[in-house]
Amino acid sequence: MRDWLRHRLPNERTLQAHPGLRWLGPLLRRPWLWHMNRRRVAVGAGIGVFFGFLIPVLQIAGAAVLALLLRANLPVAAFSTLVSNPFTYAPIGVAAYHTGAAILGEPVKDDAVQTLEGAVGEAGAGPTETTASPGWVEQAKAIGKPLFLGLAVFATVGGIVTWGLVHLAWTVAVWIKRRRRRRLRPA
Repeated sequence: MRDWLRHRLPNERTLQAHPGLRWLGPLLRRPWLWHMNRRRVAVGAGIGVFFGFLIPVLQIAGAAVLALLLRANLPVAAFSTLVSNPFTYAPIGVAAYHTGAAILGEPVKDDAVQTLEGAVGEAGAGPTETTASPGWVEQAKAIGKPLFLGLAVFATVGGIVTWGLVHLAWTVAVWIKRRRRRRLRPA
């Protein structure tokens, strides 16, 4: 499991070269940020998914700071923020809006959903030349409480579920490896 993760995760140099993480500098040299054990990888994955759902921008920087504070695996935290990306922003935003509206007991406004889909589509397309149109953050603020409540619920539940699934998968992988070793051992 460790080897599989090591080949797929960014290394220390890659993360130090990232513009959003350059300011962390010497903090990235801490050896426990790079350890591949069940606890650190599970916490790192949970942190990354939490920030991936919660914040659509600067999510890697937020995950890196919390990974530093909680001594989690930094590459896993940075990589798992990719649960949200330009292709998934719109579906996550709309689902979060519906979830938040259901929790608050508010009716779902079709124009708010269309505004969110359009705003996220514009954000994924890159910066526009017109400065008169409000950015997607301002449009998301106009949608209000349901969106942010839904994102908070998704982030919390997603982080906890991810932590649990990674912990369980690691435990099962270790159990299978031990079982194979016992079978191959001469009697």
